[in-house]
Amino acid sequence: MRRPSVRRITALAAAGLLFTGLAACGSDDGGDAGGTDGKASSLVIYSGRNEKLVKPLLDELEKAIGTKVEVRYGDSAELAAQILEEGDRTKAGLFFSQDAGALGALSKEGVLQKLPRATLDKVDKAYRGSGGDWVGLSGRVRVLAYNPDKVPGNKLPGSVLDLVGPEWKNKVGFAPTNASFQAFVTGMRVLKGDDATRTWLKGLKDNGARSYANNLAVLEAVDSGEISLGMINHYYWYEQIAEKGEDKVTAKLHFLPGKDPGALINVAGAGVLEGTGQSEAAHKALDFLLSKRAQTYFAAETKEYPLAAGVTSPVKDLPPLESLDSPDIDLGRLESLQQTLAMLREQGLV
Repeated sequence: MRRPSVRRITALAAAGLLFTGLAACGSDDGGDAGGTDGKASSLVIYSGRNEKLVKPLLDELEKAIGTKVEVRYGDSAELAAQILEEGDRTKAGLFFSQDAGALGALSKEGVLQKLPRATLDKVDKAYRGSGGDWVGLSGRVRVLAYNPDKVPGNKLPGSVLDLVGPEWKNKVGFAPTNASFQAFVTGMRVLKGDDATRTWLKGLKDNGARSYANNLAVLEAVDSGEISLGMINHYYWYEQIAEKGEDKVTAKLHFLPGKDPGALINVAGAGVLEGTGQSEAAHKALDFLLSKRAQTYFAAETKEYPLAAGVTSPVKDLPPLESLDSPDIDLGRLESLQQTLAMLREQGLV
């Protein structure tokens, strides 16, 4: 693995992404996960996905690939920065990211292996790295949750860009510190440019949009009628339906049309690290995560979209992925989080 540029690490650190335990983790002698022939005795996974969510699946993975698996959990961006800082010393053989942006950052630095065509072809090209070095494992779409008692279905906005209009003054909720919102803003920057995105963020604030701690809080505010609509990921609503029953949830979902920036589909995904001697186990692990068993697990447990070809979601009334009118975007370009955070700070939103 080549060493990343000092400039790149400094940029990530400036964005507040370096893991506080960086030095300690980087110097950990750990187990014998290294080697030069790709046949290490164990596989180390750096996981940006929550331990409570994925540990049962990763326990299955260990049995499926026949190799001891060690998992280090943390924030995806922090772990990506840690891998770049560690360089050739990294213990990670597989990076399992919560979002495409962190994978894009590693791809940009050339620290991920090119994946076999057989692996890449399991996932639509829209949901994998353009450099062929990472694949999406599960998807989530940005939607508008709305309260039908406050907003009739025929009065819903046609675009997230409309939310700065006077008809939505003091009626909109969002979670500016949430990683998914920040990824969406990054996507808007890629699609519409920095000037247009900055203007939209200012308009959102000036229009009295209400800030919440997370997506669930936004959904609950919509459900109670505190606000008329809010920007969230789709699965929060489906989780609430599964937990409470549809008759107990007032809020509804609006999937935006016309390849709108507000209909961004982001992914959780994974890539194999270069030069760690864990290639064989890491590739087996990636294939397991794209298996029907693992893909169905993601769909059932998180209500995300399975991304491997031939696997469908068991979630009732979830629109098929191919029916969504999401924007055309290279998800790897969501790596410019530093600039997004700077823009949000500039507008006083974080």
